[in-house]
Amino acid sequence: MVQFANDGRPLPRPTPVSQPYFDAAAKGELRLQRCPRHGVFFYPRSVCPVCWGTDWEWEVLSGRGAIHSFTIDRVGHEPGLASGVPFCIALVDLAEGARVPANIVECPVEGVRVGLPVEAVFERVTAAGGEEVALLRFRPSDEGAGSRS
Repeated sequence: MVQFANDGRPLPRPTPVSQPYFDAAAKGELRLQRCPRHGVFFYPRSVCPVCWGTDWEWEVLSGRGAIHSFTIDRVGHEPGLASGVPFCIALVDLAEGARVPANIVECPVEGVRVGLPVEAVFERVTAAGGEEVALLRFRPSDEGAGSRS
C-alpha cells in the first residue's frame, strides 16, 4: 500500500529493516549500514549486497558528497510531483563511499552539474495520516567529497 503526503506526493513506508534509517533521518542524521569487509551500502537491507554478511552496523555519516549524475524532471508524470517541476534527481557519491539517489534542493536546476559538492539535508513531510516523514535531499556545499567513479 502506498503512503502519500498531504500534498499528494508518494512517500516511502519504513520496514523493520529500514526503520533505523528513517529514525535517524527524523533527527537530521544520515545513517547507513557498513559492512566490515565492503564498506557503506545503500539502500537499507538485511545483508551486505556483496558478501551477504549479516555482521554490518549502522553508522552516522557526514552527509557530504558530490553529484555523480543527474536528470531534470520538467514534466512531472507522477501527478503528486507535477506541481514541483522542474526538479533535479541525482545520484550522489558520499564521502564514505556509498552512492545514494536524492533530489537536489536550494539550487536552480541550471546550476546542477556532475561533480558539484553537496551536503545532506532533510525535508520533513506530513503524510496524509498525520505522521511525519523525513526525506533525504542534498543542497550545494562549499566542501564536498569530490567525485568517485
